[in-house]
Amino acid sequence: MTELLGQTLGELGETLRPFDVPSYRARQLYYEMYKRRNYEIEAMTELPKSLRAALAERWTVTALSVVSVFQSTDGTRRYLFQASGGTQIEAVWIPEADRDTICLSTQAGCPLACQFCMTGVLGWQRNLTAGEIIAQVGVVLNDQYGVGRRPARGVNLVLMGMGEPLLNYVRVMKAIRLLCDPQGMGISQRRITLSTAGVVPGIDDLAKEPIRPELAISLSATTNALRDQLIPLNKRWPLEELLAACRRYPLRRRERLTFEYVMLDGINDSDREADQLVRLLQGLRAKVNLIPYNPSPELPFRSSPMKRILQFQARVRARGIPAFIRTPRGRDIDAACGQLAARATVSCS
Repeated sequence: MTELLGQTLGELGETLRPFDVPSYRARQLYYEMYKRRNYEIEAMTELPKSLRAALAERWTVTALSVVSVFQSTDGTRRYLFQASGGTQIEAVWIPEADRDTICLSTQAGCPLACQFCMTGVLGWQRNLTAGEIIAQVGVVLNDQYGVGRRPARGVNLVLMGMGEPLLNYVRVMKAIRLLCDPQGMGISQRRITLSTAGVVPGIDDLAKEPIRPELAISLSATTNALRDQLIPLNKRWPLEELLAACRRYPLRRRERLTFEYVMLDGINDSDREADQLVRLLQGLRAKVNLIPYNPSPELPFRSSPMKRILQFQARVRARGIPAFIRTPRGRDIDAACGQLAARATVSCS
């Protein structure tokens, strides 16, 4: 059946036109799906019973279903979903003392083949729809808080799961606009972060959007020679083009670009690389997130020792660029950065 989630208010009006109902029924349906996160048509009591029955014959709110939920010792949860056509994707729930975060997928698999990422090893299957992106948020929130209940502290969303968001630009931006709509989930655009490996045309397009997330760049190397090896997309848009796009990107008040740097032992963690990173980011309103590499048994890399990461951080900070170390979350359930591979079990990493 066709899915309703992901439709705008105007599109829902067109969907309901054949049912010969008043126009306000579209607003009620929109409210049920986006504000109340009600994904069962039969339970939408705002709508008359006859309309619910007629809708349920032809439509479903979302086909996304939970296959498994893996619980980490640190409170993180990895959700394995099945979407239409049997496609499997993942989202991660990350509770923290001062905020809760959901890490979302935007594609099933990923076409970029970054060498340190298990999603790249998995390969690319297809783009997700706007509804499938939104459903990850709704299903996780409903599981954590109950249907329709709003998290007391709000929620942060990071588009850092499976896939390259800017290679699914139209659907991702539609999902973001719907997630931010005050008549729906009402999530602030400042609480959404999109991470890209460096799709330069997508960065330029994002710069023109009236509603747009915070932007993070997955960098992880300071020379084209190394980045070509680690992130093959760099061969299409090398560092010079990527950083030029970052320099022309319009930042809002108090906004910074985030540069993510996965720390790989003996590969990109020397003092020379720290100094080169500072040179690359000179003049940008930027911050750096240093990410200890999260191991997978299929990949040959090791994380830099924490002593080396701290030295790297201090060297970058000493030259005026804020640098933070991301605490790994969910490593024991294959839910940490770079580990998502739609595993139905937990690896022995």
